[in-house]
Amino acid sequence: MIKILFSFAIVACFLTSCKNNADEAKTNTEETPTSNYFDYSNSDDQITGGIKMIPITTPKGTFNVWTKRMGNNPKMKVLLLHGGPGFTHELFENFDGYLPNAEIEYIYYDQLDSYYSDKPNDSTLWTTEHFVEEVEQVRKALNLDKDNFYLLGQSWGGILAMEYALKYQDNLKGLIISNMMASIPEYETYAAEVLGPQLPPEVYKEIKNFEAKGDFANPKYAELVQKYYYTEHILRKPLDEWPEFINRTFSHLNPNIYIYMQGYSEFGVTGNAKLKGWDVSDRLKELSIPTLMIGGKYDTMDPEYMEWMSTQVQHGRSLTVNAGHFSQYDDPETYFPGLIKFIKDVNNGSF
Repeated sequence: MIKILFSFAIVACFLTSCKNNADEAKTNTEETPTSNYFDYSNSDDQITGGIKMIPITTPKGTFNVWTKRMGNNPKMKVLLLHGGPGFTHELFENFDGYLPNAEIEYIYYDQLDSYYSDKPNDSTLWTTEHFVEEVEQVRKALNLDKDNFYLLGQSWGGILAMEYALKYQDNLKGLIISNMMASIPEYETYAAEVLGPQLPPEVYKEIKNFEAKGDFANPKYAELVQKYYYTEHILRKPLDEWPEFINRTFSHLNPNIYIYMQGYSEFGVTGNAKLKGWDVSDRLKELSIPTLMIGGKYDTMDPEYMEWMSTQVQHGRSLTVNAGHFSQYDDPETYFPGLIKFIKDVNNGSF
């Protein structure tokens, strides 16, 4: 009889324990709501993993551009404009290591004639005017608006972002210009008077001799620029330590659009390239949306000029990081906290 009662007691304790554990688990679940940041269910891009090919109407026909949504956030959506022109979204791939933890949605996007998008290879489409309208069509297709739409442009993407905002700022919640000055002539002056002379004199002289001859295809020219200039002002690591996604981006560069719009030199816009003389510095005062200017201390773009730009817009903030032109990888410990704080400050109304 004692054994039977003892067995009943054990069973009762076990059942009570199970019930208590279940109640505790239920309570913990109720107290800790799960995030739907990576929940793609019931979305039209679930089957493609967030990828959308968006049709873009142009005077030369309709072409598709590639986009990929990362995460969900109805109030904070960042469209990423890559540099070049002619590079790809791949330059932003290390955003995966930082923005998801902040639950900020971001959207990769390859502009027309860049790697994953259609390539009509029609130079009449290689204008800032075309790309502004392309961004606007992408915005509409992705349902981005003034309540959620942040636009981040890096390098050439910064030019595009400024041009877009000057025409369509009413569609934006916030603007981020990363590593791009508002004036090509000022950029060229900085390269010629500050950055060039910082190179070893014999190296700079040889580079300028190649440029004077127009001998940009000479392997020695590329070697000198990459070894002495890129490792100081693009990404501040030896070339053999550059990350795979950066090297992959360079391998996917469309040289046709790059040369047509930017030219051959890293010290300015050469010849009659389309961006020659571009300057919107006197129009920055027109921008009333919250704006963050990000510059690198060792950037190809003048960091002091970038700080000045933040004072010219109506609601600006400046962030200078210890980095070169690819600041998102060179100094992520400063870049991403500053970027995330700006986006969240704008979102909660404390900017």
